[in-house]
Amino acid sequence: MERHIQAPVSRETARELRAGDYVYITGTIYTARDAAHKRMQEALDRGEPLPFDVDGNIIYYMGPSPAREGRPIGSAGPTTASRMDKYAPALLDRGLLGMIGKGKRAEAVREAIVRNGAVYFAAVGGAGALLSRSITSAEVIAYEDLGTEAIRRLEVKDFPVIVVIDAVGNNLYETAIEAYRSER
Repeated sequence: MERHIQAPVSRETARELRAGDYVYITGTIYTARDAAHKRMQEALDRGEPLPFDVDGNIIYYMGPSPAREGRPIGSAGPTTASRMDKYAPALLDRGLLGMIGKGKRAEAVREAIVRNGAVYFAAVGGAGALLSRSITSAEVIAYEDLGTEAIRRLEVKDFPVIVVIDAVGNNLYETAIEAYRSER
C-alpha cells in the first residue's frame, strides 16, 4: 500500500502502517547516528533532557555529505540501523515513533517497537543523492562538534521509505524471505 504521512507522526498513523507499505514522509524529521545516540544516552543517564523532544518524532540514521551550492544538504543515504540498536529501546520508550535506516534490527528493538506502537522504515542504501532531493532544509541543532554526526532537523517533502517493522511486529525482511521461498 502507498501512504503519505506527516511528521511528526501521530500514534494512530504509526499503528496503521504495515510492513511492506511504501510511505512518503512530509514534515520534520531528525538525523542522529552512533556518536549522537551515545551522547543522548549519556544525557538520559545523567537525568538531563534530550536536545529535541523525541515524542512522536522520527530519527533518520544518516550523516550527510557536504551540501553543493544551492542545496540544503549533500548526499543523504541511510546508515546501518543495527549500530543504534543498543540505544533505540530507551528512545522508543520515551515516545519516539519512527526510525529510518537500512538493515535488520535486534529483537529488543522489535519488542520496543511493538510495545510503543512505533515503526522502523528503510530508505534505499546507495541512493543518497536521490534521497537528498526530498530534503528542503537542514539545520544542525545539537552536537555540532560531531560534524556529519551532529543532530540535524530536516524538513522533508515526500521522503520515500518502506515500512520494515510495523507496530504489531511484522518484519518485512522475514516475510519477504518466506514469500520468496514459497514461490520457488
